[in-house]
Amino acid sequence: MGCEITTCSFVTAPLTSHSQPVPDRRKELFLFVTALEQVQRNLAPRLCHRLRCNRFGVTLLLVSLSHAALEQVQSNLAPRLCDRLRCNRYLLLIKTRYGDEAEILVEEILRHGQDTASDVILQAFSRLNNTPKVGKADLGSLRDKFSLLVTKQFIMRCPSPTDEEGTVPVLTVKERELYLPPDLNLKNLLAMEQGQGGSTGDEGVYWRINLDRFHQEFRDQIMVSAIERRIDADAGELMRLLLQQMYLRTEPWAAISNPVPYTELKEVIRKQSSHPQLGVYLDQYLKVMEEDLSKFISKVGDSAGGQYSVNIKNSFTELTWTTIENIVLERSGSKAARIFRLIRAKKFAEQEQIQQVAMIPAKECKLLTYKLLEESFLQMQELRKSLAANVPNKTFFLFHIELDQVARMVLEVCYKALFNALTRRDHEHKENRRLIEKHQRIESITQSMREQGADQEQLTEIEEMLTPPETTLLGKIQTMIKRLSEAELQLDETVFVLQLYLSYL
Repeated sequence: MGCEITTCSFVTAPLTSHSQPVPDRRKELFLFVTALEQVQRNLAPRLCHRLRCNRFGVTLLLVSLSHAALEQVQSNLAPRLCDRLRCNRYLLLIKTRYGDEAEILVEEILRHGQDTASDVILQAFSRLNNTPKVGKADLGSLRDKFSLLVTKQFIMRCPSPTDEEGTVPVLTVKERELYLPPDLNLKNLLAMEQGQGGSTGDEGVYWRINLDRFHQEFRDQIMVSAIERRIDADAGELMRLLLQQMYLRTEPWAAISNPVPYTELKEVIRKQSSHPQLGVYLDQYLKVMEEDLSKFISKVGDSAGGQYSVNIKNSFTELTWTTIENIVLERSGSKAARIFRLIRAKKFAEQEQIQQVAMIPAKECKLLTYKLLEESFLQMQELRKSLAANVPNKTFFLFHIELDQVARMVLEVCYKALFNALTRRDHEHKENRRLIEKHQRIESITQSMREQGADQEQLTEIEEMLTPPETTLLGKIQTMIKRLSEAELQLDETVFVLQLYLSYL
């Protein structure tokens, strides 16, 4: 089951290269106030789960902010928009691990931003009963699934106001209550579902999605997949077990984990039998991963087989380098990528040195180098060498790479590309809405008749309501929308890697 995502032009407008300041302040104010309802509808309940805004607060924000300050607010909201675009990935993760009931619970919270446990369970119960393909829902099972999601920290408790008399409420929550499952009475839940009234005792206690927990899972998947591609599936399983043991002694978002003893790791591998070869060649796998240039893990000491730490910061630094190298390769070709890798290895390099080592003709090498410089993939540093007083100083121009700066530049480009893909997909839907709706109606009628036992001749007659030109056009539209959706997923993966790298700086 998916969660429909809509974008808000107020937030995403500065992500395009065509954003221009509005010179007329009255026109700017008019546009802001006109878009107020759209802002509230998209930001308050559906996009920003941690930003609760009402009409008065949003109006003051729109009226009082200058254009520069507004751009700053919008740039800060861009990562939150990406979180909302990952909605389907959140639901897929939950469905894969905990089933359809847990997926609908999470979807209901995503839909409302935050809600009480009883309301979420009752809404999920109603949806499951109205879904033909799903069996009859059970309130007890839904309550247990909700408690399980809280225990696993995918759902967390929202802060509550403590000072009711103050003009500005203070929102607080005790740390031990963040992931404490709610105590809900099943009889009261059943009575409320049947419309008999009553109280479940959780009024005023709201819950929301813990996005950091989902991002932690995505981060681990990226690291495991990277090791699998670089070595093999057994090495990926070893990486997964190392991360699993890491959480027993280290904060989830620490840059470097506390060491995991070799004996403990060997015992964990012995108990699981899905990768028997891993237990046999554990020493060799650890040595290969330790000596690999990516440096995902490092060895600490040699006693009792040694201890191993997971270097998450270094892992995503290497993944960011690889991501940017691939972008350079796709945009400018293999020779430009060779120049980029050479400057990365040399740290600083002159133009003549690049030409000699990269083995590229001088004119082409210079053209590619300055193209990368123009696109901000390379930076240039001027170095003056002092000679005698009566001799002019000699100047050197050294090319180098500031990874932080390049990562931020690429992230901004990804934001623009993501907005363009979303805008284009919406445009295709609007321009061809009648044809798409007609196709959906025909599919619905065909499915209904098939369930009623209609013969093939009747089904063919219904399908022929779509003319050949319409069928051809519909195929092109569906192909375009599919490609745009795939582009959004790939862009989101790149954005996620870059965001994680920048978060560890």
